Amino acid sequence: MSEPKGPREPNGAASPGLTSDEGARREGGASRAPGGGRGKISLIAIRDTELSVDEVRAAVAGPGAGGIALFAGAVRDTDHDQGVIGLSYSAHPSAEAELRRVAEMVADKFPVLGVAAVHRVGDLQIGDLAVVAAVACPHRGEAFDACRELIDVLKASVPIWKHQRFTDGTSEWVGTP
Repeated sequence: MSEPKGPREPNGAASPGLTSDEGARREGGASRAPGGGRGKISLIAIRDTELSVDEVRAAVAGPGAGGIALFAGAVRDTDHDQGVIGLSYSAHPSAEAELRRVAEMVADKFPVLGVAAVHRVGDLQIGDLAVVAAVACPHRGEAFDACRELIDVLKASVPIWKHQRFTDGTSEWVGTP
């Protein structure tokens, strides 16, 4: 096992005399700067075709990524104790721009190396992937926190609406204003 490169304290922190940005660069990590998230957005899309977990993971992977957190949301067969037979997603024309804004906000807030998010629209069946999001950070905890924020804010603010069809013949719209 090799020693870490660059001067380090016993607890793993950068040695005194280095700013956190200098220490991060010297260690191959990321530093954050206001507005710096825009260059870290590697994939943002709204698609009517099948989604790929591998594509989204590859979009954020890199040599400094100690943690890649990935969320894959799939169509489930029940909701509110009702059987679901399928659903359809619709998106406002501004949805992709809003998705990018959310990704940039996450990249500005966390020490992100890469962010990717893809949401599907159209008719989906049980088990189909509806959304895939990934965040790469130097450490796993940061990646988990950033990915959770990405998917939570995406669901709350990106104008994508779900029309669920139930086994009893009823249906409902979810996420509409």
